[in-house]
Amino acid sequence: MADVRTEVFSRLEAPRFPTLAWDADQMPPHYHGYGLLNIPATVCHLLDVPPIGTHPPLDDALLAPLGRARRVVLVLVDGLRWDLLLQALEAGLLPGWEHLIAQGVFAPLTSIAPSTTVAALTTLWTGASPAEHGVVGYEVWLKTYGLVANLLFHQPSSYRKGMDSLQQTGFEPQKFLPVPTLGQHLAAHGVQSRAFQHFTITHSGLSQMLFREVEISAFSTPAQLWFDVRAALAHNPSKKQFLWVYWGAVDALEHHAGPHDPRVLAEVHAFGWALERYFLEALTPTERAETVLLITADHGHIATVDDPHNYVRRHPALDRALHIHPTGENRLMFLYPRPGQEEAMQAYFERTWPGAFRLIPAAQVLEAGLLGPGQPHPDLPNRVGDWVGIARGSAYLWWADKKNHLIGRHGGLSRQEMLIPFLAARLDR
Repeated sequence: MADVRTEVFSRLEAPRFPTLAWDADQMPPHYHGYGLLNIPATVCHLLDVPPIGTHPPLDDALLAPLGRARRVVLVLVDGLRWDLLLQALEAGLLPGWEHLIAQGVFAPLTSIAPSTTVAALTTLWTGASPAEHGVVGYEVWLKTYGLVANLLFHQPSSYRKGMDSLQQTGFEPQKFLPVPTLGQHLAAHGVQSRAFQHFTITHSGLSQMLFREVEISAFSTPAQLWFDVRAALAHNPSKKQFLWVYWGAVDALEHHAGPHDPRVLAEVHAFGWALERYFLEALTPTERAETVLLITADHGHIATVDDPHNYVRRHPALDRALHIHPTGENRLMFLYPRPGQEEAMQAYFERTWPGAFRLIPAAQVLEAGLLGPGQPHPDLPNRVGDWVGIARGSAYLWWADKKNHLIGRHGGLSRQEMLIPFLAARLDR
């Protein structure tokens, strides 16, 4: 077993972004070998093709035990925070995963900033940081289209229905990103890519944006999923393949039941059992040959409470100081104060939520590189506004014109949101 957790934690605890202050319970992103940003180049490394983008793969301490591969299976469990997986392992709920850990690599990584699905998936499918690809949050002001867009569901942020209706504005998901996607990059080097998604999101605008030159396979149940993944490995075994598996039920439960609800741990167990029973235990030697399995997450979760005091509509004085409602994430927000209202905005935050948010000029955040290294997206200054609000503790703001339905949240920089697992093992050992 290559247990590098102590070494990795020492790297993650090292100071980063010295111009920005951090609380003890916060964990800023790591972009140079110990974070989610380094996974796309890692996939390329394992498949022995040139890296995508300009960012390195994971540190060699995490890669050395894996060697090279002909097939890489990357399983993304949305919301599977580091401590949740540890809890499942300590409870003995994932015996097959324990076997993988014993023969492979198991360590924490950091998510990106913001620690949210749409930004993280875009990073994983481009090898670019949020600063580079420009998908910097759940809701983003797109100056070109004159609206605040929900970039997860591809609809104007005020819409309650109408997934993918953003295309009615002239938005073209296939042309939105300024960087190549991983599917395009791998195809250019002879690697076939396939994405396994629940049938409800298979043809979404986000899928169209990310999965260029990728074959998409829809599934409805975990059993069907793992039968189909095995079939993909069995088909044309001499061909290099990248297989992507996305599972969203853990995240959904954390949002609506809370990250510490027993149903969340039960869902981790149920998904892990299906992976073990219908995939790991059922693989033939041919399907195992030169195959590496990676299991990770996009972000974690932190528990919050529904407090009407955090509803922006209850604070008209703050609303008057802003051009538009905050954008981005409820725990990492982008603020657009009116001219001459910056001090009033700051004073209102401190008076109303004392110590709950750190407000930092957006230019300082971008210069520090919090949203990642690389050449910034040309529209980035518009998308992050004039000030960035970083939540402390379990604080958040809610500005949507509907009841707050979230108990678990992410997007911020707490350790619970930022620390994600990286479990990797060869399946032919």
